[in-house]
Amino acid sequence: MTGQPRTGENGEAAVGGLVVSDLGDRVLARIDRPATRNAIDAALVDALHALCAELEREPRPLVLTGGEGIFASGADIRQLRERRRDDALRGINSAVFDRVAKLPMPTVAAVDGHALGGGAELAYACDFRVATTRARFGNPETGLGIMAAAGATWRLRELVGEPLAREILLAGRILDAPESLAAHLVTEVVQPEDLLPAADRLVDRILRNGGLAVRLTKLALRMPPGAHPAFDDVAQAVLFETEEKERRMTAFLERRRPAGGTS
Repeated sequence: MTGQPRTGENGEAAVGGLVVSDLGDRVLARIDRPATRNAIDAALVDALHALCAELEREPRPLVLTGGEGIFASGADIRQLRERRRDDALRGINSAVFDRVAKLPMPTVAAVDGHALGGGAELAYACDFRVATTRARFGNPETGLGIMAAAGATWRLRELVGEPLAREILLAGRILDAPESLAAHLVTEVVQPEDLLPAADRLVDRILRNGGLAVRLTKLALRMPPGAHPAFDDVAQAVLFETEEKERRMTAFLERRRPAGGTS
């Protein structure tokens, strides 16, 4: 991490309102700005960029979470009020959320409580979202005289469909946990004490698969329609030459071989 990280127990590093734990085969990052209800400010954006740089160098799944009862309340309004045209054109939040979305390995947002505005857009940028029974997702930006410009206008439409996205973005609808599950915005709803275990179970399922196959499949999902099937053919050609493919397919065939068989 950049800046002057504060190192705590279990290898945690805290900087810019982000507490990062290296868990070996995965990384857990927790937004920790309780005084502002985990509002996303410039320091947190810098910390997220630094985290992305680490995961680009050493690809591993990421679990991103907040505090008890709050994921992230959105952009820091005090800073947002001072921003002008050139700040908007820099894409301060949209750039880092796009970087999160493009991380090589899958990402999981573990959401307890409110994920609003920029907080919701950060969750939308993750590959998966697991939530507690008290989770709430929404984009109230138009009520502040601005728009949700860090990915919601297109990521949310892809996730839940245009009619519901319009209701959230234009009419301020807030989705509770059951509604989010029904809309496939989240993959699972659990009790608050089971949130991180549920995220870990999902990561465990991902890690049971071939790492390079997961990375290339995630990349294929991001390709524009015109890139297919050529991209898929080239990616598959790479995978066909790996030891991992040989090992996994051999193990599969060995498991299927009848007892006493010779072939």
